[in-house]
Amino acid sequence: MALTRRELLKSTAFTVAGTAARSISSAQDNRPPSLGVSIQLLRHATCIIRYGGKTLLLDPMFSSAAAMPAIARTPNPRPNPLVPLTVTPSSFLASIDATLVSHTHFDHWDTPARDLLPKRRTVFVQPPDKDKFDDAGFTDVRSVTSEATWEGLTLTRVGGQHGRGETGQRMGPVSGYVLARTGLPTLYVAGDSVWCSDVDEAIGAHKPDVILLNAGAAQFLDGGPITMDTGDVAKVCQAAPRAKVVAVHMEAINHCVLTRDALRSGLRDAGVNATILTPRDGELVHLT
Repeated sequence: MALTRRELLKSTAFTVAGTAARSISSAQDNRPPSLGVSIQLLRHATCIIRYGGKTLLLDPMFSSAAAMPAIARTPNPRPNPLVPLTVTPSSFLASIDATLVSHTHFDHWDTPARDLLPKRRTVFVQPPDKDKFDDAGFTDVRSVTSEATWEGLTLTRVGGQHGRGETGQRMGPVSGYVLARTGLPTLYVAGDSVWCSDVDEAIGAHKPDVILLNAGAAQFLDGGPITMDTGDVAKVCQAAPRAKVVAVHMEAINHCVLTRDALRSGLRDAGVNATILTPRDGELVHLT
């Protein structure tokens, strides 16, 4: 039975008086995309975004569980990914209109994704990554320097900071994207970034209604988090108090030490008064 919007928010949102995210829907929604907005977390940062009648695949990582080694010099040294993909790529690839890649670290773009995605399908990338996709045989690679229009949507690339200090510099360039279309909520995909001036400026300039955050407090043995920890997520909520915040990028890669439960508990303790969604792998969140 389909959930009403009120039931959805009650079952999935943490607010100052709310509860943890629970199951929203089955792992794969085979309905055609509506003109609304939804996000389905598949695993880690890999999501299916349905926006204004178009379906975008974000940061695909298709590797089987434990197919790759643990990230070196990090806590919890276990083979990656820690968990299996919730659905098989063959069950959804035909419905994908375009792919959006924030950057090409292996947990956002891996070899199975490169091999399985149709080479003629549109791929949006940050400028430093374009050659990699061209060399892999993709024929419609669109490098988003600042803004791109596509099928009635506007995609604006914004900056991010993949860690702080020397660690952030070593991690290389990353990007976030803002999706907009007249009559729809503005969606900000922050990518692999900690709280920084780029994120603050993106929120101030675009005033997003929905923010998709990569949490998990991913880190090495030194240098601090390279994705958002609880304090960073709290700052996002303070900067955009009316936005719905969807936090992903947890419990799937060995150096992500912040769990969903710990994030919700930490925000509760901090007195954050915001709508925070922490979908489980496979869950579909309807945002309109």
